[in-house]
Amino acid sequence: MSNKRLIHGFHAINARLWQNPKSVVDIYLTNGRQDARARAVLEKAELEKVRVHLVEPERLDTMTGKARHQGVVAQIDASHNFVSLDDVLDNLTEPPLLLILDGVTDPHNLGACLRVADAMGAHAVLAPKDRSAGLNATVSKVACGAAEVVPYITVTNLARTLRELKDLGIWIAGTDMETDTDLYHVDAAGPLAWVMGSEGEGMRRLTREHCDVLVSIPMFGSVESLNVSVSAGMVLSESRRQRVIKAETKG
Repeated sequence: MSNKRLIHGFHAINARLWQNPKSVVDIYLTNGRQDARARAVLEKAELEKVRVHLVEPERLDTMTGKARHQGVVAQIDASHNFVSLDDVLDNLTEPPLLLILDGVTDPHNLGACLRVADAMGAHAVLAPKDRSAGLNATVSKVACGAAEVVPYITVTNLARTLRELKDLGIWIAGTDMETDTDLYHVDAAGPLAWVMGSEGEGMRRLTREHCDVLVSIPMFGSVESLNVSVSAGMVLSESRRQRVIKAETKG
């Protein structure tokens, strides 16, 4: 069944064109745009045979309720949201950065995790099919658009997927409050998949056994634990920070 909805902004639409072009039905671009971001959208849309309509800014304001659309809106068919992990990895131009949610069943937490994954440039969020919250209206609302652009991939056998990632040279880092290795003393700049456990029970035993390293998040205040989405944001942010420093050092 068709499930058409609107997304807007150059980042969101470019990500959709690269990650899942078959889901893009139409693109509406402000008439007269000649800048680099507009050209990138036009070129990719032409390559993927996606219709582009050049319109006045007022039409985009009407379509989005005057949201900050940046001059570009796309209609997508969310029933074509499926993207495989191979599709994601094959199109990367930098080392993979993945977020794996082992048993996160609260849609609010999933939406927040997708939002921080998008903010920190994670390439996909993975979860087991039988122990995860599915994409729904609550997830989309909490994610604030990230659910439309960050690939959310459910897998039948998480342990097998972790083995496959390791075979591809992707390091698996699990989060655990009891380990001696903390977030600020681990190399998180390379190909990496961060694993977050469920809201109450944490990672399952088999998932933990497939981790290359277990990492704790240092706590300096009075609280003993963090929400899974906050933890996800912290570990992904540390990976990005290390990548930026590494790139600057090379440059």
